Amino acid sequence: MDKSPLAARLSGLGTTIFAEMSALAMRTGAINLGQGFPDTDGPPEIIEAAVKALRTGRNQYAPGAGVPELRRAVAEHQQRFYGMAVDPDTEVLVTTGATEAIAAALLALVDPGDEVLALEPYYDSYAAGIAMAGGTRVPVTLRAPDFRLDTDALRAAITARTKILLVNTPHNPTGAVLDDAELKAVAAVACEHDLLVITDEVYEHLTFDGVTHRPLATYDGMHDRTLTISSAGKTFSFTGWKIGWAVGPARLVRAVMTAKQFLTFTSGAPLQPAIAQALALDDSYYTGFRTTLEAKRDRLCAGLRDVGFEVFTPQGTYFVTTDIRPLGHDDGVAFCLSLPERYGVAAIPHEVFYDDKAAGRSLVRWAFCKQDDVLDEAIYRLGRLSN
Repeated sequence: MDKSPLAARLSGLGTTIFAEMSALAMRTGAINLGQGFPDTDGPPEIIEAAVKALRTGRNQYAPGAGVPELRRAVAEHQQRFYGMAVDPDTEVLVTTGATEAIAAALLALVDPGDEVLALEPYYDSYAAGIAMAGGTRVPVTLRAPDFRLDTDALRAAITARTKILLVNTPHNPTGAVLDDAELKAVAAVACEHDLLVITDEVYEHLTFDGVTHRPLATYDGMHDRTLTISSAGKTFSFTGWKIGWAVGPARLVRAVMTAKQFLTFTSGAPLQPAIAQALALDDSYYTGFRTTLEAKRDRLCAGLRDVGFEVFTPQGTYFVTTDIRPLGHDDGVAFCLSLPERYGVAAIPHEVFYDDKAAGRSLVRWAFCKQDDVLDEAIYRLGRLSN
């Protein structure tokens, strides 16, 4: 049979860029500044908590909604950091990472033909999740150099078919953190048009230079229409554990559970109690982690600037964005595909995160969640670009 077996709604998605670039880095022995995972593990006491769970019989199916202690810990985290009152029994759902939470939310809430507005550039699983749900993706573009939300463009994108706003802040890949005025504008649009909102807040604790993150659900009129998604991977440097959660009004959480139960049903049973312990770490952990990453951000930004890139310093996340045109390149995809072989470093082209390809064509994303000597070696290798 010559006809592709792939469903039409998934056509064009292909292999995720993160898997593609990580495979290329491995094949060439390049330093991987592409995929966003740290090269050191998180707190050792949390690893020991997982080991204890493994050895004390926490190895069978966890409850579909997540183990009670993790749901309580998520609720306590929301109260501690944001003053949000959350019922752990009805308003928290544990998922296989934030990626599953987003996919399950879209499958649960989107009907074929519904429009989902997403901030562009967007994490590539958004496009896949919207496609699998039969929805239509409508981008609202954040543009260099500051990547601020154009609230007029947001309003103009609303149609009679709009059902959901999919908001990511702190924003991957740009590193922008939506400020109070931007969040108020999103809230106003959502309330005015009676929209549901899904917020991806996995980088909630990774903000720099005194910039703070505030969940959209805390704004007037937003509690009952917002599903807040986060995970443990980025905050605690356990990206492979894939423990995430969705928090929101019981009716939205029930809807997401309806879809999620037929995806993984449940996962990570011995890891869930360990993450419950991680969420309860004292303030010094969160402050220290943020300070360490801010220093790594500054280290990589300075090095990339010295190489000759135009550098857009991020307010948050693991990532810094550069424009490659000062070095005589204008095609980020071609640049990133050649980089591992020629210079021994892997990065991610922004263009794959855009519908407006021209807006991201010359932009490249680099991960700074690596050991200092790895960042330094990467900059040394990239130095040949300007020779």
